[in-house]
Amino acid sequence: LHAFAKRALDVVLSAVALILFSPVMLAVAIAIKLESEGPVLFTQRRSGRGSSEFVLYKFRSMAVGTPDLATHLVQPGVVRVTKVGAFIRRTSLDELPQLWNILKGDMTLVGPRPALYNQYDLIAMRQEQGVDALLPGLTGWAQINGRDEIPMERKVALDREYLDRLSVAFDLEILVRTGLTLFTMRGTR
Repeated sequence: LHAFAKRALDVVLSAVALILFSPVMLAVAIAIKLESEGPVLFTQRRSGRGSSEFVLYKFRSMAVGTPDLATHLVQPGVVRVTKVGAFIRRTSLDELPQLWNILKGDMTLVGPRPALYNQYDLIAMRQEQGVDALLPGLTGWAQINGRDEIPMERKVALDREYLDRLSVAFDLEILVRTGLTLFTMRGTR
């Protein structure tokens, strides 16, 4: 019953959000195209349920040719975030194309954030804790409890706590708190 309710919530809310945010998404796409050469969307291999890979969609926030590494692995000065990219990252607008991943069933609204395919340490820690049994989420318990500011071990512990407390009510609480976190832009890079 929980899986059915969670999927129904995912489909309805992501479809409504895609419709409501379509003007914003169009404006972001135009801004990206006007500022820099390259595609508007950025695709990236990510680790999903059962550690299987899927293609994640985001608005491109960096110059074409920037290394495809997790933020904490990039050397200072290597990341070439564009001006539009800095804004869409700070406001999390770069994540909006993931609503399509949710409709496709690659992701869910609430779950652990999907690891990059080459974040072997994070993937192994999630496997050890049973967290890789979950679909990755657009937002999650770790996201609203520190986002990029917390160490990987703490993220995995929070992901495990989410797994232990799994319910539609908890998902709704996380969605509301995500909105508040985005409003204050706490924990963003």
